[in-house]
Amino acid sequence: MEKVAAYLAGGFGIALAAIGTAVGIAFLAGKAMEGMARQPEAANTIRTSMIIAIAFIEAICLYALVVSLILITK
Repeated sequence: MEKVAAYLAGGFGIALAAIGTAVGIAFLAGKAMEGMARQPEAANTIRTSMIIAIAFIEAICLYALVVSLILITK
């Protein structure tokens, strides 16, 4: 029974992290596109900042994946 709970917790954990990551990246990309449309001269700066922020958001999902794998293997 304990193994089943660990598998469920790991699965739900990574599922929620993936959903949160997708929403975060979608929101970030939408706002970046809006900013680039309003100020085309700042497009390079906005794009660079967006890529760095996407990397940080993806790192959060990878941390959740590691925690989920640790839960499953216990």
